Amino acid sequence: MTIAQVIVDVPSLGTDKVFDYAVPKKWEGMIRPGMRVAVPFGPRSIQGFVVKLNEHTDIEKIKNIIQPLDLAPVLNEELLQLGDWMAKETISYKVSVFHAMLPVAMKAKYEKIIRRTDNASLLLDKLFEGKQEVSWKEAEKRSLLPALHKEIEKGNAEVIYFVKDRARKKLKRTVELAAGKDELEDILFSLPSNAVNQAKLIRHLLDSEPGMIEAAVLAKEAGVPAAAIKALIKKGVLSEHMVEEYRDPYEHKDFERTSPLPLTKDQQAAMDPVLRSIEERSHETFLLYGVTGSGKTEVYLQAIQEVIKQGKEAIVLVPEIALTPQMVERFKGRFGSDVAVLHSRLSIGEQYDEWRKIQRKEVKVVVGARSAIFAPFENLGIIIIDEEHESSYKQEEIPRYHARDVAIKRGEYHRCPVILGSATPSLESFARAQKGVYHLLTLSKRMNDRGLPPVTVVDMREEMRSGNRSMFSSDLFEKIKDRLHKGEQTVLFLNRRGHSTFIMCRDCGYVMQCPHCDISMTYHRSSNEMKCHYCGFQTGVPAECPECGSSHIRYFGMGTQKVEEELVKLLPEARIIRMDVDTTTRKGAHERILEHFQAGKADILLGTQMIAKGLDFPNITLVGVLSADTMLHLPDFRAAEKTFQLLTQVSGRAGRHELSGEVVVQTYTPEHYSIQLAALQDYQRFYNQEMAMRKIGLYPPFYYLALVTVTHEDLMQAVAATEKISNFLKSNISEEAILLGPVASPIPKINDRYRYQCLIKYKREPNLFSAMRKVLEHYNPQASRDGLSITIDINPYNMM
Repeated sequence: MTIAQVIVDVPSLGTDKVFDYAVPKKWEGMIRPGMRVAVPFGPRSIQGFVVKLNEHTDIEKIKNIIQPLDLAPVLNEELLQLGDWMAKETISYKVSVFHAMLPVAMKAKYEKIIRRTDNASLLLDKLFEGKQEVSWKEAEKRSLLPALHKEIEKGNAEVIYFVKDRARKKLKRTVELAAGKDELEDILFSLPSNAVNQAKLIRHLLDSEPGMIEAAVLAKEAGVPAAAIKALIKKGVLSEHMVEEYRDPYEHKDFERTSPLPLTKDQQAAMDPVLRSIEERSHETFLLYGVTGSGKTEVYLQAIQEVIKQGKEAIVLVPEIALTPQMVERFKGRFGSDVAVLHSRLSIGEQYDEWRKIQRKEVKVVVGARSAIFAPFENLGIIIIDEEHESSYKQEEIPRYHARDVAIKRGEYHRCPVILGSATPSLESFARAQKGVYHLLTLSKRMNDRGLPPVTVVDMREEMRSGNRSMFSSDLFEKIKDRLHKGEQTVLFLNRRGHSTFIMCRDCGYVMQCPHCDISMTYHRSSNEMKCHYCGFQTGVPAECPECGSSHIRYFGMGTQKVEEELVKLLPEARIIRMDVDTTTRKGAHERILEHFQAGKADILLGTQMIAKGLDFPNITLVGVLSADTMLHLPDFRAAEKTFQLLTQVSGRAGRHELSGEVVVQTYTPEHYSIQLAALQDYQRFYNQEMAMRKIGLYPPFYYLALVTVTHEDLMQAVAATEKISNFLKSNISEEAILLGPVASPIPKINDRYRYQCLIKYKREPNLFSAMRKVLEHYNPQASRDGLSITIDINPYNMM
């Protein structure tokens, strides 16, 4: 008897283990690890993942698997092992990890069909009874699944998921000639005189080359209505097939093919150790530290070319917001249809189609955001993470993994190199490179030997003293006017969307807060609403103060909408494009805005951090940072690092080509080292200074962190539970570890739930992870009863 060990789809600690099920005789030899199956669990039937097959079990009364949900594994052996490792490292449930590895379309309700891919198989003729596809239900009813499983293994058929309300396969109706030319002539003569269109269609077919053709195209070519085609299908003259067509998000774009560029001395020196690692099939993690515009992308492209030459595959991760059309264009331009693209801006159907291209081994390269790290390749030759310092590589929901850690784990398994690239590496990565854990590769010059753009730091306090109350310093404003006059382009950066940061009553000091969160609401001028950027609550703008009734309600702070409004007033002749979450919600908006700017149809691109990375336009000669302080004063130990990275990245957009560029940074704290060193683009000095601060504060990379957050609708319950958890954890850690808290979170309430937390700083704590699992075990069954929710984040990136 074959026993399948199954992880069931119930994310809780009591069920986070394998359950044994017997494989019924009819499924033997077909059920394999990595497949999803339906199994009885208590009174219901649920989905589960088969992780292992055994010959025996210790359970006396064993239930049978109800049925397989796949005919081929959706997770390969490596991804199953990776799932085990991730569940331990992130303190997550295995089933949650497995779900994170699959496209959204496979998590919804779905219907399945089995489609032929080979029209020459006699066995399939019999099984399919002359049709091109058969529904899963019908195949089950007629007991065809074991036979079809073998045909799928041979590549003669495939399973297609029709996802209800989510992703549907895109199909087109095609027809081909089912009769010979002689038969056609006989039919033509026997047609009644009023069948004019059928006769016209047959004559067209007699003059055409045989083969499959789209029904709509045939009707157009022959100049007949669709009814004529239907009539000939009924008569058996034409046979009809539904053929799948991939949804290609880039089908309307022609990518100009590019050739490898000659490498500079620096690039070649960076390339050699990577090529050696590919050649020797050895795993090594490289940190490619290169200033903005130094040609990191060309190094990636040529390394991938080498990998493809060896018949292997590559994964390239780019931050979600930097997944600009430019990045896609570079990879598609070099590798054409060998590239699949995966990110959240694609529709669910497009994501599903791209994932299937990877699973069917139809592509060699995947370019995508965080979750593309799980691309189901089986012969990986290289993994590249561009802008490796980006916080979007850390997932904020369960499982809270970091793509960098997963990449290195996959690199070890496939014995292949991993490249982490950045102009401003994270402190943790640079410290590892200094210690020799990572191999440091440096590109210290820009591609065309141009210097980095000069940066001017403007003290906005001085501007205020000299009577300038505008959001633009006189220096920046003059430079914007100069660029307009010369016909050059400007990028203005402000890391805050909306119109005003908050509204306040000048008489009593009242600030309008979100009723569900402890945070002030943001004024959006375009919709004339107050919005909470945490829970999404929206309300109208009060005409008078709700506290004291005064009409002296004023707007404070600035967002991108307000800047746009001001620019229109001051420079009516300027053509301005705004790019933030509010203007890019619609599909394709991101691409359209950038194409518009690239074509020179706008003078000023104004935006949030979406515009800070990856843009490479020859005509940008001025970059203005309107407020360098927006991230500097957050209660987050990475605030200085994030500020330095963002300023350096934004500055890197200027003067990348023939025209020289310059940067103006406006700030109220010009003396802060992160702003001063970003102006000098001096990463090494920033690294040294920030490392000293981290050492004093006992923060990463000197210590690891674990953040435990407790939320509840009742404040006292949240406090009591956090105190109990803190005391329990304190008794399970050594003297070397430090536990801070319990304290209220920096945002004490979100969505009507109070938030309390404790933070553990540690170096080596063998008991900590098992203690945290016990915490989840103790509280989780209770959580559903009394509304208490506990999250544990190992090495958190979001401290708020």
